[in-house]
Amino acid sequence: MKILITGNTGYIGPVLVRHLRKALPDAELIGFDSGFFTHCLTAVQYMPEFDLNAQYWGDIRNFPDELLKGVDAVVHLCAVSNDPMGNRFESVTRDINFEASRNLALSAKKQGVKAFVFASSCSMYGYAEGGPRKESDPLNPLTAYARSKVAVEKELEKLGSTDFAVTSLRFSTACGMSRRLRLDLVLNDFVACAVAAGEITVLSDGTPWRPLIDVKDMSRAIDWGISRKPDMGGAFLAVNVGCSEWNYQVKDLAEAVAKSVPGTKVSINTNAQPDKRSYQVDFSQFAELAPDYQPQVTLQQSIEELREGLEQMGFADKNFRESQFMRLKMLDTHIAENVLNEQLFWKNRHHFNSIISSSNMISKPGQNGPGFEKSQESSGFFHNVIAGKTEDVWNDI
Repeated sequence: MKILITGNTGYIGPVLVRHLRKALPDAELIGFDSGFFTHCLTAVQYMPEFDLNAQYWGDIRNFPDELLKGVDAVVHLCAVSNDPMGNRFESVTRDINFEASRNLALSAKKQGVKAFVFASSCSMYGYAEGGPRKESDPLNPLTAYARSKVAVEKELEKLGSTDFAVTSLRFSTACGMSRRLRLDLVLNDFVACAVAAGEITVLSDGTPWRPLIDVKDMSRAIDWGISRKPDMGGAFLAVNVGCSEWNYQVKDLAEAVAKSVPGTKVSINTNAQPDKRSYQVDFSQFAELAPDYQPQVTLQQSIEELREGLEQMGFADKNFRESQFMRLKMLDTHIAENVLNEQLFWKNRHHFNSIISSSNMISKPGQNGPGFEKSQESSGFFHNVIAGKTEDVWNDI
């Protein structure tokens, strides 16, 4: 089986690739990414991409259809990935999250891909009262990011067929440790605050509801989506992914972190305006369709793995919200350094290559990791995608 993963050098990708390499050891795993956050590594010995068979660099808005030849399944993670980024780059969010996603799915079907797995979001429920939201309940997207997910699902529904199974996984809010950690996620933020400062400040009144899911369990769900057949839920399936036990109020998450990191104080802004994004989610359909792929990580385990990972990093940055662990801050840094433009295109390929090589992540083939050993058997491991063609980038780095 040949699997193409877009957006693989973000937060989810490293965990997903490691999972798929173990679950599907004979699969050919191909990555495609813009490289915005590739250098944001979290105390790793080698690049997570070394577990792939090949890595391609390019912009999803100019995706070359040639990369889909022979591909059995596409996992589409690539996106402007949260509300702050969506608000800052609203038109770009539409271009990347909607237009490019639709075009990729159309091309995948045309090229004979059998399965298309889309990373969607429960954020499309917005503010929802009256109990946990089911897939058939009305949607209330409040942000550009959430609206983009709704728009893509509408297009994907038109494409599902007996020979093109489309699975839209409406994920709960992600959390957990990754080799490219994000700290602009609620639980991850709280653990970072506890480790670095011994204090968690909840900026809202603490009452909003959030469903959470550990990134390891997200990977298990994607694994299921890759293997899902049209007779298991339909040619197109949109399904909430998570578990009922992980519907939490924000204040309860803060208290859970405080219990795991001794000495942590929690302060809640009881005078804050209520957060409009508040919803509980019903996961019964996912439990019925994917009984062998249900979430296994507990909240306590997720917190502990984050705490241990941060402590191993020697993490002590009380000002981490201005660091590379915040995706919007990283994009703004690229723009300030004049390597990205406001449309989130690299100014030129040499800017991109300098970003990748600046952190000493790229070694000569064979020096590190299974991916490089495999790459020696082929025509190369890392490739740039330029004007619809691929070319080796070793001579450019």
